[in-house]
Amino acid sequence: MQEEKGTISIHTENIFPVIKKFLYSDNEIFLRELVSNAVDASQKIKRLGSLGQFAGEVGDLTVDVKFDEAAKTITISDSGIGMTADEIKKYINQIAFSGATEFMEKFKEANDANEIIGRFGLGFYSAFMVADRVEIDSLSFQEGAKAAHWTCDGSTSYEISAGTRTTRGTDVVLHINEDSKEFLNKAKIQEILEKYAKFLPIPIRFGTKSTSEPDGEDEEGKPKYKTVEVDNIINNTNPAWTKSPSELTDQDYLDFYRELYPYAMDEPLFWIHLNVDYPFNLTGILYFPKVKNELEIQRNKIKLYSRQVFITDEVKDIVPEFLMLLHGVIDSPDIPLNVSRSFLQADSNVKKINNYITKKVADKLQEIFKADRKGYEEKWNDIGLFIKYGMLSDEKFAEKAIDICLLQDTNENSYTIKEYYEKVKDIQVDKNGNIIYLYTNDKAQQDGFIAPALAKGYDVLNLDGQLDTHFTSFLEQKGGEKVQLKRVDADVIEKLIEKDEKIELTLSEEESKKANTVFEKAISRSDMKVEVDALNANDLPVSVTLDEFMRRMKDMAKTGGGMGFYGNLPDNYKVTVNGNHPLVKRIVDSSEEEGEKLAKQAFDLALLSRGLLTGADLTAFVKRSVEMI
Repeated sequence: MQEEKGTISIHTENIFPVIKKFLYSDNEIFLRELVSNAVDASQKIKRLGSLGQFAGEVGDLTVDVKFDEAAKTITISDSGIGMTADEIKKYINQIAFSGATEFMEKFKEANDANEIIGRFGLGFYSAFMVADRVEIDSLSFQEGAKAAHWTCDGSTSYEISAGTRTTRGTDVVLHINEDSKEFLNKAKIQEILEKYAKFLPIPIRFGTKSTSEPDGEDEEGKPKYKTVEVDNIINNTNPAWTKSPSELTDQDYLDFYRELYPYAMDEPLFWIHLNVDYPFNLTGILYFPKVKNELEIQRNKIKLYSRQVFITDEVKDIVPEFLMLLHGVIDSPDIPLNVSRSFLQADSNVKKINNYITKKVADKLQEIFKADRKGYEEKWNDIGLFIKYGMLSDEKFAEKAIDICLLQDTNENSYTIKEYYEKVKDIQVDKNGNIIYLYTNDKAQQDGFIAPALAKGYDVLNLDGQLDTHFTSFLEQKGGEKVQLKRVDADVIEKLIEKDEKIELTLSEEESKKANTVFEKAISRSDMKVEVDALNANDLPVSVTLDEFMRRMKDMAKTGGGMGFYGNLPDNYKVTVNGNHPLVKRIVDSSEEEGEKLAKQAFDLALLSRGLLTGADLTAFVKRSVEMI
């Protein structure tokens, strides 16, 4: 063919320096773009063959990636449909640059390489981020076609001449520039291919690798092995998510999890296979990992693909925030290969995908709950945080999950929210008709408050998770009519669930005032407010409590609940003196010195039971205790 020179028809003298400048931080995606193009070309010839529009032998469609450190080149070769000279002029010179003028006007708005490439169709030209010259040598599948060669040095000029390729397909040769020599490295190329091409549907070969295979037995009859060179195939062309669930066993799902996360310590609890083709296309597998009782939002654990091409592991605009705790893969051709965050936030398909995934997760949890309640309860410690996080952050998920969210009490019994309401609604009701849910966030530390509650026939919930400070408010709103939650150490039990029946105070009014005075003098702390109350004689003589409202606001402030003002306020405790306890009567009847000593000892015991007695006060308490024995 006759050699031809031309100019790429754009209105700027040189677009390539602009590409290099704005795509520099993401320059490794050039390899993703070019390998994806090669795979597309290979799939097209395969499709044409299946439709009878190509009569020749499709043959081996493996895409080859090679590099030559001495020649400073990287070559991507395929056996796809190839291109004629006219097609090269059409697809490379014109269509690829159809948005170039717009690009030059608007590139300042773009935030990253993905956004630039996605908006302006510059995928092929990402090669110029790392190359100062690019060559294409291609032979079309069309009968009688002649090989064509295209070259461009990064200016708007190009040359087309006769090519040298003798078999169908395309070679793209990148002459790597000085600033990008890091890509002329086997380990670097391997890393990029494994990141972006690990599950492409056409085999990707990158040289060879050494492997060990059986080689008979030695003289002692033990197996022998030899080292052989084999093709270094990067990808699994038929990953689990592309198959029908009916084709897969549990072991297949576990094996794929290991393929995705080879260094994971634990196996997933269960998984969801996503497969929908209307109103959008979506496939994938989401795994439920074991979630410790702390908010470990391990981002970048869900990988987003488009037609098996890796796009990103930042999926927060596609997957609801609480589902970021999951692991796995999502693949949707309705999400372009090159996406920007602004695109994701505005795209209607992305919103539909978000809602669909939320629904599928809720449906799967309901299915497990109904099929195996006992097994579900056993998994609760691993999935409870995830479900509560979802209920707090996603209203639609909360509507579905409220029937499968479990509450556990201090005796390790499990109840759904509705079941628990039925359990306590007739027993733990106060004089105003409020149904009081008692709870602890530290079973061992608050045992002194739990025991009196249990002795009265009440139940105490165990809410010791990181999100439970917020979840208590959710239960008050959604747990049932007139439900209130009170931490078991927020007051003495008689005050937490007040009844109409009143316990008479055995102390006279004068003795009560004296008891108050003695304790205030013995305690002598501005953050402790003393009250003498009529309680059961078998209850503790002194209790130290923190108001439920104030404590909850301060706890929410610690976890970023928007209550920062409360977090700066000092703690103010209530010291409840049990006026019916024999020790308090003894204190009132004692001398001033002896009474104060006993009052101080009783108060310190109350502090000790709360873990509030430390430092010099603890030392003084121990010394005083020894003296009193």
